[in-house]
Amino acid sequence: MTPSARSDSNEGGTSVTSVSERVRLDERIEDLERLLACNPMIDAVIDQIEGRRINVAGHWLCDFASCNYLGFDLHPQIIAAVEPALRRWGTHPSWSRLLGNPRPYVEIEERLGALLAAPETLVLPTITLIHTSVIPALVGQGTVLVDAQAHKTIYEGAAVARGAGASLHRIRANDPGHLEEVLQGLPDAGSRVFCIDGVNSMTGNAPDLPTYSRICREYDALLYVDDAHGFGVIGESPSVEDPWGLRGNSIVRYFDESYDNIVLVAGFSKAYSSLAAFLALPPSLKSYLKVAASPYLYSGPSPIASLATVLAGLDVNEVEGDSIRRSLCDKTSRVLNRIHELGLYTLNRSGYPVIELPIGEGDDIDAVGRFLFERGIYVTLAAYPLVPRSQVGFRIQVTAANDDSQIEQLNEVLSELAQRFEMRRPAPTI
Repeated sequence: MTPSARSDSNEGGTSVTSVSERVRLDERIEDLERLLACNPMIDAVIDQIEGRRINVAGHWLCDFASCNYLGFDLHPQIIAAVEPALRRWGTHPSWSRLLGNPRPYVEIEERLGALLAAPETLVLPTITLIHTSVIPALVGQGTVLVDAQAHKTIYEGAAVARGAGASLHRIRANDPGHLEEVLQGLPDAGSRVFCIDGVNSMTGNAPDLPTYSRICREYDALLYVDDAHGFGVIGESPSVEDPWGLRGNSIVRYFDESYDNIVLVAGFSKAYSSLAAFLALPPSLKSYLKVAASPYLYSGPSPIASLATVLAGLDVNEVEGDSIRRSLCDKTSRVLNRIHELGLYTLNRSGYPVIELPIGEGDDIDAVGRFLFERGIYVTLAAYPLVPRSQVGFRIQVTAANDDSQIEQLNEVLSELAQRFEMRRPAPTI
């Protein structure tokens, strides 16, 4: 028996794995400890914020790591909505949703249904809880298929489903043909659920949803889409004037798709700056999940402050949302234009405000992180072991609350970075 597989026995004779030994043998711990020691942007303590500037250990930085895309975390109308709701409902309703639903839950679901043009919606605390409970409930003993670039929490939900008896297949990213090939080879009996990201959290790109939708409908598979980074940012009726579309009502409306055979999952923790998540789905599935999804049955609900800010955010979105998205689109374009001028490679092909920049040498990530920090730029580092060694780099997330001076400072620092470090360049065209 190898050391990592060795187990001990307790007094009752039950075999248990040594947690301390697993930790000791996991080489990723050493890499993470090195990151924590060398890089001030990993596991940082943020002491203060002023707009989209943050203070870390007395050092002020422009924040390009926030996912608050619309700037709703700083919007006065949304902030002002919290106190009246707290006075009416208290800080936290302790019932599970099965036992009791504060009225704001019902209002959010009704307004979401109208915004998304969805047949029904169901609000639960977080997307992670949705994945780990809803995917197994939908799949049962059937087959779950997962896109290779899907978020890790989707894979965790699929792993739970496999542990309960489902079969699991990995589908090559951006390859609808591979999905069709695998679906063709499955037995006729049993449910089929294909899970994929909407706007991807690393590349910033969206999948070919119409093609995936067509294939899933043809082979009687449910298409399960996690659009955490698209909801609030992209929406219906894209045009030259509004390339991201209108209303921010997510990827299904952006591609003018119906909800036939589609379950949309998204949350308010990104664009809406609040703690809640939801599914858009057929009424029959909503009824089923009320008795099959553990967060509805057992979880504590979102805090009242979160429900209040969601409702206020929906109000602001109706009045100001499209103008905010146009501003955000312009700011993102300015950053992407500088990246292209510098001849740097980015995974982003969509123009959406998630911009990943791989670096040429993965071992440079510590020096790159310190360089950005010292020049007042705070980003999301994609360092090993947080990502595979081949994907080491950093992610810029532009928000509507980043002002023009911060965009210019970022572009100037990127110019310095391109001269000082070996960054990945686009492959030459032939």
